[in-house]
Amino acid sequence: MHTENSEQGLSASNAKKRLLEYGENCLPSAPLTPLALIFIKQFLSPFIYILLVAALVSFAVKQIPSAVFIIAVLFINAIIGTIQEYSAQKSACALKQMVKGTAHVIRDGTAQTIDTKEVVPGDLLLLFSGDKVAADIQLLSAQNLAVDESMLTGESLAVTKNPQINVPQDAPISEQFNRCFAGSIVTHGRAQGVVINTGINTEIGSIATQVSSERISEPPLLIRMRLFTYKIAFAITLSILALVALMFLMGNYQTDKMIMMAIGLAVSTIPEGLPAALTVALAIGMRRMVKHNVIIRKLVAVEALGSCTFICSDKTGTLTVNELTVQRVVLPEGGIYQVTGEGVAGGEIKGDNLTELRELCITGVLANESHLDYSGGEWVSDGDIVDIAFLVLAKKLGLSVSEIRTQQTQLEFIPYESEKAFSGSLNLDQEQPCLYVKGSPEKMLELSTHMHSPAGPVPIDHKKIQAQFEQLAKQGFRIIALARRSITSLKNAEDHLQEMTYLGMVAMIDPVRSEVKAAIQKCRTGGIEVAMVTGDHPATALAIAIELGLAGKKSRVVTGQMIKEALKEGPQTFHDLIRPTRVFARIEPTQKEMIVESFMQQGHFVAVTGDGVNDAPAMRRANAGVAMGKKGTDVAKEVADLIITDDNFSSIVNGIEQGRIVYNNIRKVIALLIATGFSALLLFFLTVMAGLPMPLTAIQLLWLNLIANGVQDVALAFEPKEGNELTMPPRSPSEPIFERRIIEHVLVNGTVMGMLAFATFFYLLDQGTELQNARNLTLMLMVLFGNIHVLSSRSEKRSLFSMPFFANPFLILSVPIAQIIHIGAMYTPGLSDILQINPITSTQWIGLLLVAITLLIVEETHKYILRRRK
Repeated sequence: MHTENSEQGLSASNAKKRLLEYGENCLPSAPLTPLALIFIKQFLSPFIYILLVAALVSFAVKQIPSAVFIIAVLFINAIIGTIQEYSAQKSACALKQMVKGTAHVIRDGTAQTIDTKEVVPGDLLLLFSGDKVAADIQLLSAQNLAVDESMLTGESLAVTKNPQINVPQDAPISEQFNRCFAGSIVTHGRAQGVVINTGINTEIGSIATQVSSERISEPPLLIRMRLFTYKIAFAITLSILALVALMFLMGNYQTDKMIMMAIGLAVSTIPEGLPAALTVALAIGMRRMVKHNVIIRKLVAVEALGSCTFICSDKTGTLTVNELTVQRVVLPEGGIYQVTGEGVAGGEIKGDNLTELRELCITGVLANESHLDYSGGEWVSDGDIVDIAFLVLAKKLGLSVSEIRTQQTQLEFIPYESEKAFSGSLNLDQEQPCLYVKGSPEKMLELSTHMHSPAGPVPIDHKKIQAQFEQLAKQGFRIIALARRSITSLKNAEDHLQEMTYLGMVAMIDPVRSEVKAAIQKCRTGGIEVAMVTGDHPATALAIAIELGLAGKKSRVVTGQMIKEALKEGPQTFHDLIRPTRVFARIEPTQKEMIVESFMQQGHFVAVTGDGVNDAPAMRRANAGVAMGKKGTDVAKEVADLIITDDNFSSIVNGIEQGRIVYNNIRKVIALLIATGFSALLLFFLTVMAGLPMPLTAIQLLWLNLIANGVQDVALAFEPKEGNELTMPPRSPSEPIFERRIIEHVLVNGTVMGMLAFATFFYLLDQGTELQNARNLTLMLMVLFGNIHVLSSRSEKRSLFSMPFFANPFLILSVPIAQIIHIGAMYTPGLSDILQINPITSTQWIGLLLVAITLLIVEETHKYILRRRK
């Protein structure tokens, strides 16, 4: 794409035509799902289908109250679900924000500032320090241009650009030195370039297009709940058919009685309270996670982290602080100084005779274009991150940057260029001209004839300094050397780049976040594996991985090129390459997505953490995407399920713990509901086998499930952590919700409740109690069972008497509230008639309570056996 004239730029009329042809320079956005469609989707569940059939049959047999009650329940659940999903939705407006703003272009021969959306292919774009690049451009000219592309490539260092370099068409983004890409930031320098792509055709646009489409993978909870729903629905259907068959064989049930019995069984066994309890459990988890600096964008993602067995983490900005920091200073004579602290925050220089570093630090401050100021209670930096690191080093030595620059007037500055591999400054130090230079160690050795020592300059020892350089390079450091020279002339500074005195070298790295190593160890304790996936250099990635304990010195680092070669040999070779690897470097965005998919195919539930646009495709592909909130790009945040507001990797560990707590509470609620349903199932079958009438009506069963027990089901979701969540291994991805421990709980508790309820119902009828009164007392017994059952369900193994009683005050209050609601209904005209219940005596209530306490004795015995078994 070329402009009409490389100096004049596009004409206004041509720019207008191209805007119509190519469209606005915007990124795609995902539309909100209509509210009506969300509401309709709430009815797409096997449970709902069964209840709808039950309601229709109730209408058909003139059981209008039962039918209306069932329909009301369905609509209440649908409204709750609709509110939950609609509030969790967010538009993709953040994607547009990535290129929103203004751009400087030349049109009709004059420089103009236009809205970024109006930039078109062929525009002549002007770039200045601090600009966000508005589109993909081919550089025409550049002066000392360096661009931060970390949000696209993961590379923490600014990339020096040169329009004269010829780059292959298939070169990765990180090696396209003659182009700049939309969304990247100009750290210093200026340039002109012709726009070659805008909007969705840019590199960032292609990524945004991928992540704005429908998500491929599902959160673990959705997968498990869907399988659970279908299994339970199938079991309920079989139970109804079996009950009808049994009544038919018994021969003493009329058709209308058989229909009502079947409807009653359907209503009693379906966990109608599950949607509300599930929503509350997730909402509570969301609220608790906010306290741990984790924001949930999608409600089901609350539990997703707790299910994950593998974390693929970006390096830059996630495991590291994304601020280049000097960690070591090595003087020519061999003196080594350790430097603490991350980025611009705190730290000190450790070592003897720190005055030996003064000249080196002054050189780093003067051969420097960046700025560091203290404003608003924090340090604010502007410029190239290498230059900023030198300013921070001087600050840690106790030097004043502004004072140094004031005392030594700058006469000439030599900007950094990749071909020269150095930058320098000619300054006047008390009327003595001095030349200060920093750059690659090779270049500084080439320019120097002497080296600094405590006794003064001595002849340089090239072999010694080369050995120092090689030792640091092996550890993945970025190394900058410094030199100075006093001169007698004020002529062209570059003419004096010889016979310089070598001052030493500094080793820089994007440092590891202080809390990350301990957080990774917690992940391992909890059975979660962690891998680093970065676009950075392999040596740097390995050094960071070794420091974090992710890899050993001999561990293999898999690069993007190795992945390309493996893919040529076939999928199996690719998966064999990925499976044992925990450090990946020079990885492109699409390759990161492929790595995540490979781990998922191996049976892992994968979480992906990151902060850049380059992380977005993998975050979208994973079971859970986690974005950094402070320094993360808007694209990454929009794709993510969770956002870490403090950019602290340890917050992810807290999120994992909360996710496991949420899942455990969901399990407890499900066990409670299914055990109650199973008890009703057993009650119905025993009743039919005994030839007795229906023990509870459909309306009574709905009342029991949704009102009397519903308050307690929701309160159980408030249960706090038990304390062992992070010491337990993660659940197997193939483990269903309804697994052996829950089945055992259901069989033990359901059997006790069902048999005792049947025995009570049978005894009452045998003693001549009227059917309605027998049902009334049996319903009260089931309410009391619910009270006891919910208390014992607070833990799967721990005794109720060993747990802090008021740790969950909502649950403790829900028990008397459930009793008050049910007893109140007995005294409420109209409602008592619909439910066919009436007040009972205190003696009857105490007798039923004693029967219900049997459940507590049995469950405590069962838990004791479980603890002994373990």
